[in-house]
Amino acid sequence: MVVRIGSIEIGPGKPLVVIAGPCVIESWELLHNTASALKDMAHELGFACVFKSSYDKANRTSIDSFRGPGLTKGLEMLSEIKRKLGLMLLSDVHGAHECQSAAAVLDVLQIPAFLCRQTDLIVAAARTGRAVNVKKGQFVAPQEILNSVRKVTSSGNENVFVTERGTTFGYNNLVVDYRSIPIIQEMGCPVVFDATHSVQLPGGAGTSSSGQRQYVPTLAKAAIASGCSGLFMEVHPNPDVALSDAANQVPLNQVKDLISQCLKIHQVVQSLPELQLPKVGECMKSPFVARQAQSFQQV
Repeated sequence: MVVRIGSIEIGPGKPLVVIAGPCVIESWELLHNTASALKDMAHELGFACVFKSSYDKANRTSIDSFRGPGLTKGLEMLSEIKRKLGLMLLSDVHGAHECQSAAAVLDVLQIPAFLCRQTDLIVAAARTGRAVNVKKGQFVAPQEILNSVRKVTSSGNENVFVTERGTTFGYNNLVVDYRSIPIIQEMGCPVVFDATHSVQLPGGAGTSSSGQRQYVPTLAKAAIASGCSGLFMEVHPNPDVALSDAANQVPLNQVKDLISQCLKIHQVVQSLPELQLPKVGECMKSPFVARQAQSFQQV
């Protein structure tokens, strides 16, 4: 299955798509400068870029946490990014009432991980006709996310993909199970890997989440090698002073090198023949194995 975002295609056999941008809209200057830098990288390295930033982070750890400029102001700023730079846009939607307004500006409506089972939200996003990115919840097994995908497709929208972002591993920690990539792909849905939220330590700083950004390159490269169709990551000119997800965003001046490495790995993976080992109970279906078993029985 191939998902289309304008002229961009996401799916097996297609070029790697990079979804990147600051976690939350902090200012016009930050938004525009980061988007411009990513556009230049995309042109230089030759990858398809979708720019992301949240107009409202409604699921912050603390009531005192910065959430962004809100729906109206945030969408105005994102609309200006599209007008000036021509980038495809992605942002989170947190309620069904937001979807129509968001769809007037965005090219992809993102269902946050914590809301990946919210039927009314998913259906409202699907009915806008925009592409839908379902973030797989930290509490959801890969085979279960098909239920959320079906909520999109049953609403008449086939343009849906899933983003893997790690699974809860005890308190304040996540772990990535790379089996989820082929499992979800086998269900007919493209998979994007979120390299920055996967190193997040949810609630790890008490009133905010912490993270281990030093492991972003390791996880990103492993996901590309595992066959994902896109890479999602939050980037910031100075992550240590970011107003959201400071501990896991990638410094903007290091993004180019990371994407360059991932593109090379993706090119190698694309050039290799598909290798599939038989599932349990299927070995005897092979004529060679059957002949070998018969010969052993005769000995």
